[in-house]
Amino acid sequence: MRHTTLFGLVLGAAAALVSARPPHNIHAVAGSGTVKCPLVFDGRVKTTTVLEDFDSYATSIFNPDYVRGKDKFSQIIKFPEAGSARFDTDAHKPFEVTISDNSIFQTQKGFRRAGLQFQGDTNSGSPGSSGIKTIHFSLKWDAQRALNLSHEYLNVWHEAGDYSSNQFNFESGAILGQSSLPRDTYKVLDRKNKQIWSTAIDKTAWQNFAITLDFNKNTLQVYYSKGDDPLKSVTSAVSNDNSGGGQYQIGVLKKPTGTSDVVNAGFQQKNLNEGLIYGSLFLEDSAAGCISL
Repeated sequence: MRHTTLFGLVLGAAAALVSARPPHNIHAVAGSGTVKCPLVFDGRVKTTTVLEDFDSYATSIFNPDYVRGKDKFSQIIKFPEAGSARFDTDAHKPFEVTISDNSIFQTQKGFRRAGLQFQGDTNSGSPGSSGIKTIHFSLKWDAQRALNLSHEYLNVWHEAGDYSSNQFNFESGAILGQSSLPRDTYKVLDRKNKQIWSTAIDKTAWQNFAITLDFNKNTLQVYYSKGDDPLKSVTSAVSNDNSGGGQYQIGVLKKPTGTSDVVNAGFQQKNLNEGLIYGSLFLEDSAAGCISL
């Protein structure tokens, strides 16, 4: 007969405790980027964060109720082992926003969507919708939950307060009605849905983006880098209608195909399991030309 020793019990309990802890990316090397401007909203997730933290106003840096279907954010968000993005310190870890067959928001049966909103980013009078603000985010492809680029995806955008339009869209995939645009690129579209810049999707490296919205002069400017390289301006400050207030959204909104009523109808695959990995997410105040590169 085998006897369980006290030493064995202790080892077993210790192993169980370690496996129950959230992954802290203890071997990840922090990005070399430094946030140099005042933060308006910090969407970088702490290494101590557990999935259930996303479900409560008391513990989440995002709105726990919007924008999602019936699944809670603790069921939607994942913590992949993806390394650190450029502006993530060793106190931060990447997160992934996923969509499934349950990702139907309210009655929008055409879309599959899950999107994070910063806590404090109110639809009217938000501190993120005045002056000069820059939203930063880094993206990494998940081959296990790959996006189907025959569809159009919104990944980061600023929706106007009356929900009638978006001041800008950061997108991937096949843009409906614009078949000349390549599918396998990330694209920045202005309020008129015109592409102002794009880059190929790299399916192995972090890709870093920043979009500056000047709400005073009604302009938009894009910055980009790959890996841990410093961001560089890839457009000038182009004219754009930034009026109307509203909120930033970060995540995955997948449009259907085969319909003119994309909100309410169209084709979506069954058994959906797609996602995109995010890091270095924050909104900074770019008054006097301040921007973290």
